[in-house]
Amino acid sequence: MSKLDFFDKRILKQFWGTVAATGALLSLILIFVTIPEKTKVLGGATCLTFLMLIYIFYWFSSKNLTEVELKIESSTVIVKMGDIFKQPGLKVIAFNEYFDTKVDDIIISHNSLNGIFINRHLPKTLNDLDRHLNEYQFEKNEILDTNEKRALGKKQKYDIGTICVYEEFILAAFSKFNDRNQACLTMPEYLEFLIKFWDSVNRVYAQQSVSVPIFGSGITRIKEHRNISDEELLKIMLWTFRISEMRFKHPAKLSIIIHKDKISQISLLDLKSARNGL
Repeated sequence: MSKLDFFDKRILKQFWGTVAATGALLSLILIFVTIPEKTKVLGGATCLTFLMLIYIFYWFSSKNLTEVELKIESSTVIVKMGDIFKQPGLKVIAFNEYFDTKVDDIIISHNSLNGIFINRHLPKTLNDLDRHLNEYQFEKNEILDTNEKRALGKKQKYDIGTICVYEEFILAAFSKFNDRNQACLTMPEYLEFLIKFWDSVNRVYAQQSVSVPIFGSGITRIKEHRNISDEELLKIMLWTFRISEMRFKHPAKLSIIIHKDKISQISLLDLKSARNGL
């Protein structure tokens, strides 16, 4: 449930539209129907009560909004609360630039989406995942130098935005790791990741729907933007999707999944009001 003022201007705008339509309808009816004097007060009170109930309904439904559908160019984009692992089609899991798979609360946190995927939702074994990553046909420009000085985790580094399709999952090299194994990105790198990511997904989605989390919503640090909100990250994702060449052909669609613990931090009503103005 998101925070929303009772007299939010967006709800008022929707409500006054209803009032105008109701007034026009009543005016048309009263041309042909005469209301007895004795029932005018009762009729007026009934009408006001009805309009008050309509307003409360608008406010309550907006406050409890958990899903909104947007049209970006020719693509359908759904932003909603949910569990990414229960979504149909391809599901995107963000990895670091090494595609590490060791969940030890040093390299990968047990509580991160990456850790939950490896510990609870692997389609096969961890050894099979590692073998698949080692044998996957990455593009030459996606494979960077090895980091022989790295003490923990894998040493082969990949360009951010690189993806690997594994069963019904898309694994994405999202975050860079510093010497203390902390996930971090600059804002230019975040934008670079998104542009590359959308273009990479465009090559592999095969007209399947794709579900993604809000990238950067977890423990990844975006340098010089420590206080950036999930809502701001979401809007950046939608903006980069719009300017990319990625387009989902019907019936495939893009779903951006928000965890239930984060839904109160995001105003889906803002997105619903903006629509194509994003």
